[in-house]
Amino acid sequence: MTRPIVVGVDGSGRSLRALIWAAHEAASRGRALHIVHVLAPAHEHAGTPEGHAWEVGQRDKGVVAEATAIAEEAHPGLEVTSGLPSGAPPAVLLSESQHAHTLVLGAKGMGGFGSLLLGSVARQVVGHAACPVVVVNHLTTGHHRIVVGTDGSPHSQAALAYAFQQAALRGVSLRAVHAWTRPGPHGLTTGRALDEAVRGHREALEEWLAPLAQQHPEVQVEKSLPEEDPMLALARASDRADLLVVGSRGRGGFHGLALGSVSHQLLQFSQCPLAVVRPHPARRSG
Repeated sequence: MTRPIVVGVDGSGRSLRALIWAAHEAASRGRALHIVHVLAPAHEHAGTPEGHAWEVGQRDKGVVAEATAIAEEAHPGLEVTSGLPSGAPPAVLLSESQHAHTLVLGAKGMGGFGSLLLGSVARQVVGHAACPVVVVNHLTTGHHRIVVGTDGSPHSQAALAYAFQQAALRGVSLRAVHAWTRPGPHGLTTGRALDEAVRGHREALEEWLAPLAQQHPEVQVEKSLPEEDPMLALARASDRADLLVVGSRGRGGFHGLALGSVSHQLLQFSQCPLAVVRPHPARRSG
């Protein structure tokens, strides 16, 4: 069975952007779109007036109905399903990720998704999802470029593989960014030692890219080795990209990229949708 693109909605403007991105992705890839709106657990409504509970229920159904209508109008013929599961948002979303090709979320919402990717929920969803998670803060098109951050760690290798696949599917170029800092005390290395450091980073990047470039010869690859903080380098590169791809963990400057303060900054400053990818054992096809 083909895995759907799953998108979380809550009626906010940012979740609308996530819905638009997810619907386009589903239509482009020939996949179904599954819309999820997480309801508060039943016990949170205990003791509330019956009329208020009914209004909340109608509002929740309205969020899903509106999202479905928007997706179907934008992409006639797209298979759209929806669900109103109740529970803690992290647990619900992680469960959804088990059956999804991609999980798409807005950078921040309200209600059940409030501060979804700016707090503990982000760490649980992005760090433990069973599929790639795309966080949509800005909608961008027309750059015909995907940017991927890499540092040689298993998580960044998974991000590289995903980025190559996306570039091949979209028919766009790929910019691989390996940000680094000078070795030695206070980063003051100069002369021959600096030349050797630059050469070492360049050779490492070429080694990481080689097998994937061989698998996808149609993808034009640009190598970028900025001497800069990884978050700043990627945020800068995202300004001319339609998708930024990173691993959920890395080494060195990428450590905790999607799970700590760096990710929070990247979510705030990235100028395009951000895909966070984790390495996984072989999954069922689809």
